[in-house]
Amino acid sequence: MTTHASIRAARSRRRRMASAIALLTMIATQSAIAQKTKAPAKPPAAAAANMPSPAQIQAAVDAAYNKYKNLDSGKVADYIPILGKADPKLFGIAVVTADGKVYTAGDVTKEVSIQSISKVFTMARVIQDSGEMAIENNIGVDATGMKFNSIIAVEVEKGAEINPMVNPGAITTTSMVGGANADAIWQKIIGTYNDFAGRNLSVLDEVYQSEAATNQRNQAIGSLMYAYGHIHDNPAQATDIYTKQCAVGVNAKDLGMMAATLAFGGRNPVTGKQAIDAVHVPSVLAVMATAGLYDDSGKWLYHTGLPAKSGVGGGIIAVSPGKFGIGVVSPPLDAAGNSVRAQRAIADISAALGGNPYQVAKR
Repeated sequence: MTTHASIRAARSRRRRMASAIALLTMIATQSAIAQKTKAPAKPPAAAAANMPSPAQIQAAVDAAYNKYKNLDSGKVADYIPILGKADPKLFGIAVVTADGKVYTAGDVTKEVSIQSISKVFTMARVIQDSGEMAIENNIGVDATGMKFNSIIAVEVEKGAEINPMVNPGAITTTSMVGGANADAIWQKIIGTYNDFAGRNLSVLDEVYQSEAATNQRNQAIGSLMYAYGHIHDNPAQATDIYTKQCAVGVNAKDLGMMAATLAFGGRNPVTGKQAIDAVHVPSVLAVMATAGLYDDSGKWLYHTGLPAKSGVGGGIIAVSPGKFGIGVVSPPLDAAGNSVRAQRAIADISAALGGNPYQVAKR
């Protein structure tokens, strides 16, 4: 069997598995999400009854923080020079519930760059504007089985059958945001992020400059996606805007709020702003579930059941549909590029709060 044939066979197996997981995710979350479309800020009695008390939520957050705050594992990213300067001791947790209450521990105000977590919200913008099939037809929604910045993954299927969580798909997604010029496209992207976060976010210019000076591989990926017809115009602009979106500054509270907006049908639980229509949220969560934590996405879903997305800046968001959103910042990463403390804290908190959407409560 040729190398490409072997790759195709392996990818076919991964796609079948990813498709099954995505379907289960959408089924598990659709009813919890859809009912929030016109819901008031205060959660319905049934939803509130299924959540632990405020004291129990805060206790779970505090327990996770205290358990992992001194964990000395992982390494800060340094393939982008500025990221190597991150404080390895930074650790903050924020859980946001349907009533807009925010439960925190650690440093939830120090900003890091959002990095690949931005992919979720740019994808949400494109789906809101152009529909789910625009993403599926032009990019794909399948796990690649390869590294997040793989060029081979592009070559095997000529840019198709990938997803918006890997760099080729993410740069293409950014190219699909409408606008008369680069500034108009950027305003639409950052406006979407602001709606999810509930405040005005800004670019960390030092991070942007560092990434722009070292993003030659992404430039090549953008050109390749253009050559195969997935980026329709100006791949250099798409790559630059993508680089800029990855440099947006966020803290743990921002990430928790952005996750909670997805958890409650696209509606920010504090501002009440509908960032995207509830009908589109299950598709976003499905891609997060199958491809959100790089090469360890399957392991993460296997252990937690939570749609999530990580970034090499040290952040992770996770969504328990209809229950809570959680954001954690801690820069040291494991070999797959995911925050070590964030993964463990989210897993513990979700277990304590009954966050796994696949888990059926005993009767």
